[in-house]
Amino acid sequence: MGLVKLVYINMSTPNNDHNGSGEEMTSNKKECTSCEQNNNNVENITEGINNVNVTATDVCAACGKERDNLKACTACHMVKYCNRDCQISHRKQHKKECNKRATEIYDEKLFKEVEPDECPLCMLPILSADQTTVHSCCGKRICDGCIFAMVKSGGKDLCPFCRKPPPDTDEEELERTKKLIDKGNAEACFLLAAYYTTGSRGLPRDNRKANELFLKAGKFGSAGAYYNLGNYYRDGEGVEVDKKKAKYYFELAAMSGYVPARHNLACLEVHIGNERRALKHWIIAARAGDEKSLNAVKTGFMKGLVTKEQYASALRACHERQKELKNEERDMAALVRGLRNDQA
Repeated sequence: MGLVKLVYINMSTPNNDHNGSGEEMTSNKKECTSCEQNNNNVENITEGINNVNVTATDVCAACGKERDNLKACTACHMVKYCNRDCQISHRKQHKKECNKRATEIYDEKLFKEVEPDECPLCMLPILSADQTTVHSCCGKRICDGCIFAMVKSGGKDLCPFCRKPPPDTDEEELERTKKLIDKGNAEACFLLAAYYTTGSRGLPRDNRKANELFLKAGKFGSAGAYYNLGNYYRDGEGVEVDKKKAKYYFELAAMSGYVPARHNLACLEVHIGNERRALKHWIIAARAGDEKSLNAVKTGFMKGLVTKEQYASALRACHERQKELKNEERDMAALVRGLRNDQA
């Protein structure tokens, strides 16, 4: 076997002095202290590596062929394929691993704490749509506190956001709402669905139509619309009872930061025996300021399913968020709303 000659490259600065035999003498420096020289050395090494003929070509998980622009599995993103035929042929081998990773990805998104929507005026978070009003003039969802402040300032029924007066007739209200829907406004779509739910503004009560509009509003970006759909499928209002669909729509709303949906989702998880999974949802909802969820976390702590540290953290976060949500106008609006409910 032939000998392999090893060549060692001296990366130090060469010395211009020579000995009597004509050989280059070794530099007395053990290490170059020049940053510029070190950078040049790195660039030389990098250039040498780049000159090597190495390409980063993707490999199809099914046929093993090297190709550019392969399509990743949309569920797990772990493998790539030439085309759909390759993906189908590899499905049996990949299915178990794919489903596991896809579930992990979904849960990472589901259990991520997301900030709820804010009132566009006071910029305080809105935990529930029950304490807000959608205006058909601008398509904005305004909290009761800002509406109360507008009335208190002498604005009467003017929109607190755009200062337009309310419509004179139901026809004008519906016309405004439909124009906003045509522009893709989620809150206007939600508003029209609510009119069909209650049979108001001259519209007939039609739960089927309302559900179609809530679905459309959800696709436009309304988490509250998905929450309503979850309630309807859970209770069979306008649709057949379907707990799987209810769970799905609650999940969509929860992933968009709608706190009541996460609480209801936790309740569904308990009913199917997933108590620990439910507690994860309740902890997130409690940290967002939901009192009912905090009580559920407390119960989990008493059962030994939640640690002392988890409960204490949720308790502190809940109280801090509740302080953040409050202002004088919202407190007064809540008081007025409570009085009206008592009189009703």
